[in-house]
Amino acid sequence: MIRSFFIILTLIFIKLIFIKLIFIDSEFYFLFFIVPIILSIAFFTLYERKILAAMQRRRGPNVVGIYGFLQAFADGFKLLSKETILPMFVNNYIFILSPVLTFILSLLGWSIIPFDEHIVIADISLGVLIILAISSLGVYGIIMSGWASNSKYAFLGALRSAAQMISYEISIGLLIMPVIFLSGTTNLSGIVLAQKSIYFIIFLFPSAILFFICIVAETNRLPFDLPEAESELVSGFNVEYSSIVFTLFFLAEYSNIILMSAFFVILFLGGWLPLFDITILYWIPGWIWFSSKVILIMFFYVWIRATLPRYRFDQLMLLGWKVILLLFLGFFLLTTIFTYIFIFFITFYLYLIFLFVIVLVIYLIFLFSFNLRKGN
Repeated sequence: MIRSFFIILTLIFIKLIFIKLIFIDSEFYFLFFIVPIILSIAFFTLYERKILAAMQRRRGPNVVGIYGFLQAFADGFKLLSKETILPMFVNNYIFILSPVLTFILSLLGWSIIPFDEHIVIADISLGVLIILAISSLGVYGIIMSGWASNSKYAFLGALRSAAQMISYEISIGLLIMPVIFLSGTTNLSGIVLAQKSIYFIIFLFPSAILFFICIVAETNRLPFDLPEAESELVSGFNVEYSSIVFTLFFLAEYSNIILMSAFFVILFLGGWLPLFDITILYWIPGWIWFSSKVILIMFFYVWIRATLPRYRFDQLMLLGWKVILLLFLGFFLLTTIFTYIFIFFITFYLYLIFLFVIVLVIYLIFLFSFNLRKGN
């Protein structure tokens, strides 16, 4: 697992170097943007499989390349080399257009993500709203693919995805409101700079937890992967896809996972800012802080997948509409009342105590999950 951590850290370092090259006047700047993202997605699959193997007490990928380092490239080559099969009764144009649309939308969000100060392609004032709009449009590619497949299984998976994504997008939009309330801006760089003294997760910890649950559901990951539930839907909306068109769905899903992890870091963990407002910590480049935090959130994605069972669909809808939404409304009311009362009483030592408690809780949950699996 430690090796996989350094694999993903090295990859993000390469990606950020490429992103810096975007600002060089070149007609091929888009390639410097898209290629590192695709490489990050490929190595995230390796990162995920290594962590799952460690949690399940097995080796994981270890044959192709040193320590399985080239396994991601082997999987990609296998998918690209397979024959593309179009079923007889599908709508060919929409069938092929759907994964292309989904993949393009998954890449658009990266254009406004600030990796470091002044390292962003489009630093627009409505960055939060653009991210929400792009994530909302992603459901159209899934619905189009389910309808164009002319298959009941695929169409049922598409309907599930539409209901799930719409219900959790409402909660995501509302959960961002306290962040905008504290920062006073919808610009992503402005939200990061507003956390220079203290991260928003200190004040908005319940909101951050609910937001993380919502982005896990938004990206169709366990325990909320109902649109792709193999046991009920035979792989869901993409059941009729193969080869490169299936690969585009696969790349879009993992790109959204990394994108939402980066979005969470910007909203609640201070983006590229160091842990404490101490001069010596600013010697470490901002992109290292940003990358490390994104890797941490990605680890939680994998950890949840290895630990929790899948929800039923009725439980999924109940959680979205009757639990998370109501919890947020109550918490937002308390945040509005008490934020400015207690904001001046937060000290450096209270910050340390908070971090210690969070690390202790995470460690106990981690220990419990391993013991639970060992007992089984």
